[in-house]
Amino acid sequence: MDTDREPVRVVIVDDDQLVRMALRLVLEAEPDLNVVAEAADGDAALTVVDERRPDVVLMDVRMPGRDGLSATRELLTRPAPPRVLILTTFDSDDLVLGALRAGALGFVLKDTPPARIIDAVRTVAEGNPVLSPVATARVIAAATGPQSSTARSSSREAARKQLSALTTRELDTARAIADGLGNPEIAGRLHISVATVKAHISNLFAKLAVENRVQIALLVRDAEE
Repeated sequence: MDTDREPVRVVIVDDDQLVRMALRLVLEAEPDLNVVAEAADGDAALTVVDERRPDVVLMDVRMPGRDGLSATRELLTRPAPPRVLILTTFDSDDLVLGALRAGALGFVLKDTPPARIIDAVRTVAEGNPVLSPVATARVIAAATGPQSSTARSSSREAARKQLSALTTRELDTARAIADGLGNPEIAGRLHISVATVKAHISNLFAKLAVENRVQIALLVRDAEE
């Protein structure tokens, strides 16, 4: 932890006051994290983000009024948006998937141990995704399961068209990301250096017009459905 940096500014969005209180206590116990505001729904979240300009928004999904998915989409269309970390209980997998597609950097479960939530906020603040391979697979599987054949075919064709712009090595890298592998594991699988993996991932971001690894994984899954 770099103690010379300004604390990471966090906004907590959840309709449960006890959850907000618990998260505030957990985060503010850390000298490098500062909870600057709370909100109980998506509309309030948009207001406080505009007012307080946080680095990270810890966003619940199911809330009265504007839900977390809608708020996330709105936030991420704005100039210099905060990083969004989704908070979920896995009973709203479809909304979580939508938020990840919109550009949220990851998600944590509400029953995640405090130390891991702290690490997740720090990781997202650095612009890096928070991805558990097992949890990501569960979300993707649950959310893409019950689809009409027409919708599935449309999603598959659109994803394949995007992926067709990739070189063979870039496509191999994208598939490894979809399998939940980190850069060292991808390098080992493809027998290339970590630096080369990073170069491929940079190309993926540019060619696919995505902002994080989750979106790459979703495209691969859509293409292979």
